[in-house]
Amino acid sequence: MEALAGLRAPPASGRAPRGRCWVLPTALLCLYGFFANLRPSEPFLTRYLLGPDKNLTETQVFNEIYPVWTYSYLVLLFPVFLATDYLRYKPVILLQGLSLIVTWFMLLYAQGLLAIQFLEFFYGLVTATEIAYYSYIYSIVDLNLYQKVTSYCRSATLVGYTVGSICGQILVSVANWSLFSLNVISLTSVSVAFATAWFLPMPQKSLFFHLVLRSQVSREMKVLDCKNGAVIQDDAALKRVPGWEDIESKVPLNVEEHSAEPQVINYTQGLWEMVLPSQSFEIYNGGVEAVSTLLGAVAVFAVGYIKVSWATWGEVALALFSLLIAAAVYVMDTVRNIWVCYVSYVIFRIVYMLLITIATFQIATNLSMERYALVFGINTFIALALQTLLTLIVVDSSGLGLNIFTQFMIYASYFAAISLVFLVSGIHSVMKNYRRQEEMPSRSTASTP
Repeated sequence: MEALAGLRAPPASGRAPRGRCWVLPTALLCLYGFFANLRPSEPFLTRYLLGPDKNLTETQVFNEIYPVWTYSYLVLLFPVFLATDYLRYKPVILLQGLSLIVTWFMLLYAQGLLAIQFLEFFYGLVTATEIAYYSYIYSIVDLNLYQKVTSYCRSATLVGYTVGSICGQILVSVANWSLFSLNVISLTSVSVAFATAWFLPMPQKSLFFHLVLRSQVSREMKVLDCKNGAVIQDDAALKRVPGWEDIESKVPLNVEEHSAEPQVINYTQGLWEMVLPSQSFEIYNGGVEAVSTLLGAVAVFAVGYIKVSWATWGEVALALFSLLIAAAVYVMDTVRNIWVCYVSYVIFRIVYMLLITIATFQIATNLSMERYALVFGINTFIALALQTLLTLIVVDSSGLGLNIFTQFMIYASYFAAISLVFLVSGIHSVMKNYRRQEEMPSRSTASTP
């Protein structure tokens, strides 16, 4: 949902506010993100739906309920995108908070297949409105604070999810709390987030609507030099690093990876439940989610310090990571041991976070902010469309309605195929870059008088 991460419009003066006026909105947004993601019941959702509280069948949960989230997310994404900009972010953040409250209230008290499907629609609205959270802050702060506030906001959501997962695991395993009680805590947490959102200051400008002196704004649009962090003017005559014109051609690869990853995460709890039913085993879903999230975050942080020419070797690395993901999913599907499943899932999450981070580096490098938003906006929509198609064919009961193990075998094959595509594309990029380097001395010699 970082599609609008590069977008912002200056206030009426044409310049973003400076000084410390960014502290309050950033702190409030981080507080909102923390409580909105502190949901200790989420790692145990499948167990809750299959258990005595809802008493749903496996077919109903996997093939009739979970697909509704994907469909609603796709339908709502574009209108929410427009509404986010037109309404200037804050109202959509409030809508997300309200949707979270409705979702968890229904988790507590709604009964029956149709009611839970309706619940999934509201959760689709929650995910569609995440775009407001990730774009709000850029309409408030100055350009040179983007990296700082982005790290704060993303860290807040990460910490909230991790704390929620750990608390859920402790309350289930040690205190022997019921899953219903965990959902009460989740409802309380998202209610606090909703209350916090009301105190966010209202942005004065947006990108597409409410924008004055557009030509002036366009002239002031800037791009971050990803090599040294310096800010440079975005000009048509600006010299880019060699090969920048190929970056947008890599978008389909990133799209295909992103479309398969939510499928694995969405249905992993179902796979674990089939490997070892929770009625006969003390599950550790919360602990596994917490560990995988933390280790993934550490790995993503560390990759920023690796000295590698990603423009040359990035896709080769992506091929290797995709192959590791395929292996992890395959092991989860075939070994049928819960501890092996847990370890494989942790590896999957860590490697996938690395893969997406590297792919993002490659696409975003030397793109202006307008093009960055366009590329990642299209990326998100197409990935979601592919995920919807995959859900309709593989998961939905109106399609093939395959069992969970067959689904994961398909996902493993999917990642293996993407690995091959990355490898072929990566080898082509390496050869092309080496040819370009060989041609540069001859060109400079020819141009010497």
